[in-house]
Amino acid sequence: MPMYRKSMLILLLIVLAVAGGTYYGCYMQEKESIQLDAASQAVSQEDRAEITVYVTGAINKPGVVTVREGARMADAVKACGGLLPTADGEKVNMAQVLKDGQQVHVPEKQAGSSALPANTGKASSAVKTKADGPININTASAEELDALPGIGPAMAKRIIEYRETEGAFTAIEDIKKVKGIGEAKFEKMKDKICL
Repeated sequence: MPMYRKSMLILLLIVLAVAGGTYYGCYMQEKESIQLDAASQAVSQEDRAEITVYVTGAINKPGVVTVREGARMADAVKACGGLLPTADGEKVNMAQVLKDGQQVHVPEKQAGSSALPANTGKASSAVKTKADGPININTASAEELDALPGIGPAMAKRIIEYRETEGAFTAIEDIKKVKGIGEAKFEKMKDKICL
């Protein structure tokens, strides 16, 4: 009889080892599947981390482009084939971080914009009388903004600082978000500004 018990004990140990191995194999397979699912979700979130912007103006291929989230203006310009030779690249903040749905405009160089002699002392008055059409608040220089009614040099500087930190204005009414520009000032200038 002792031999019978010994055989049963060995058989029981073998059955337990096989059952344990099978259970462990299933557990590891399930764990690996969960890790793969988590990894694929992370990849799909990275794929979705894209934004779409509309680039217009002096660009080789203006239009709607998709760039990664956190992209800068330079990335969008590159995606559009770069600047045209007539583009006024100094009026565009290439380091600006873009937002989804944003429209950005690259202006063209204006003929005669640097034709004023530097020593006349009349540059600011020439700019103030230059207002032939509306001033683009997204690309205007401090001098051009200063030409707007109710906007002085300090307010022009605040508008430019706002543009650099918050990005381009998406509607002319957004200029009221700049500290010091309320409804009254906006009413005076709304017909003289554009995007």
